[in-house]
Amino acid sequence: MPEMIEEHESEGFDISRIWGIVRRRHMYFLIPLFLGWLLIWGSSWVIAPLYKSSTLIIVEQPTMPQNYVVPNINDDLQTRLDSMTEQILSRTRLLVIIQKLHLYGSDHSGLTDDQKIASMRKDINLELVRDPQKQDVSSFAISYEARDPHLAQKVTAELTELFINENSKARQEESEGTTAFLEKQLEDARQSLSEQEAKVQEFESQHEGALPAQEPSNLAILNGLESQLQSEQDALNTAKQQRVYLEALLEQEKTAQVRVRPGGDQTNAAPTDLATIDNQLDTLRAQLADLSSRYTDRYPDVLRLKAQIAKAEATRANIIAAQKSATPGPAHASDGLADPGLSATGRQVQSQLQANQVEISNRESAIENLKARLGEYQGRLNMTPSAQAQLDDLTRGYDQSKENYDDLLKKKEQSEMATSMEEMQQGERFTILDPPSLPSKPDSPNRLKFCGIGLCVGLALGLIVAGGLELFDDRLYSEKEIKSLLPMGVLSDIPSIVNAADEQAAKRRLVLGWAATAVVFVTILAGSVVSFLQS
Repeated sequence: MPEMIEEHESEGFDISRIWGIVRRRHMYFLIPLFLGWLLIWGSSWVIAPLYKSSTLIIVEQPTMPQNYVVPNINDDLQTRLDSMTEQILSRTRLLVIIQKLHLYGSDHSGLTDDQKIASMRKDINLELVRDPQKQDVSSFAISYEARDPHLAQKVTAELTELFINENSKARQEESEGTTAFLEKQLEDARQSLSEQEAKVQEFESQHEGALPAQEPSNLAILNGLESQLQSEQDALNTAKQQRVYLEALLEQEKTAQVRVRPGGDQTNAAPTDLATIDNQLDTLRAQLADLSSRYTDRYPDVLRLKAQIAKAEATRANIIAAQKSATPGPAHASDGLADPGLSATGRQVQSQLQANQVEISNRESAIENLKARLGEYQGRLNMTPSAQAQLDDLTRGYDQSKENYDDLLKKKEQSEMATSMEEMQQGERFTILDPPSLPSKPDSPNRLKFCGIGLCVGLALGLIVAGGLELFDDRLYSEKEIKSLLPMGVLSDIPSIVNAADEQAAKRRLVLGWAATAVVFVTILAGSVVSFLQS
């Protein structure tokens, strides 16, 4: 007996047993299968259909090449689309469309504005299409679902118009904002440049004469002054040597000359003094001619010599006037002009000595002036390195401000051109490639999908019902099942006696089973075909 049980367990379910289960339980399988499928598939015909209208918008690039006009807005279309989507799907704009087209029922439908807006947002779909090579957004599709196909088309058209207008408006506002920002920056740069320029000009006016650009002229003037100083010193040394000579000569003349009597003839005294003044004027005029050949009339030494000449000429005029108005006599002719005891030669030497003294005084005064001017120009040259460093700092700031100003000016001009291009609708723009469609078939529910789901659910229910009945059925339906329960082997069996009525009943059950099977599968197949045609 144990051997028989082990043999039975090892064999498991055979084909004959499975076929027996199918014959006994096929109705219990077909009915749940059909009911489950019919319930799911039928619900797809009860649910209100939704029609989807969609449109395709292509992103057209600017007609003007970027080599000529550089756009002044954000090139990231994804970011701009996200921003536009948030603005278009805002509460205010969607509520305008809902009220305009009377979406989601009337005001008495019981739905609040927020519920209507939430429903509309769920029904709107935005899908981006990217270029497979550049991975840039080349176009995008807008779709909207509604129970009325015409209403879905109208809403899609409204949304499309909003996207196109919002893109044009957003680009123009962003372009104008960029231009306004650059204008503000340019004005600040212009003010900074003016301040830097004023600082440079103020520094140059304060350090006039000690600027680095004036260093070559200062060196040239300094060399010229040194040459003049050397010439004046040489002339002074010569004049001093001549004074020593004239003094010695005058002493010799005084020693050798017998003193004339007091009433002697002194008529030549005045002419001798005039000769001295004339010699002095000749000397001064020669120096003036020399300086005028090298310097302008506003040169300090030229002005000084002109003043000395004017003073000498005034002195000469006074002497002549005094001689004309004075009475002839020895006392008036010789008072303070010449030693009356000297001879004509002595008086001439004395006159030359006086002229020499005037020359020495003039030379010494000229040397002092030259030394002062040398110190002035030397001080300018000494100040040049410090002025150079300060001017470099100021110039560097000015150059940076100038470079920044020029760069901003160029960018502003480019931005103004880009703004003008946006105003003329020559920039990047959205163009409707496919207008909003009028759907002829509902997009949802997907009845073919519901048909498949119903078939799966029906199969599961049929298997559960038929399998459950077979599992809990304790009756024996086959010879093998009976033998497996007997404690001993079976020697013989008695065949079942089937009459005509039983045969007819068995045939009817068989026909009914096949008919039910055919009806179920034909019905499911027809429903699938109808669902496919409606999808």
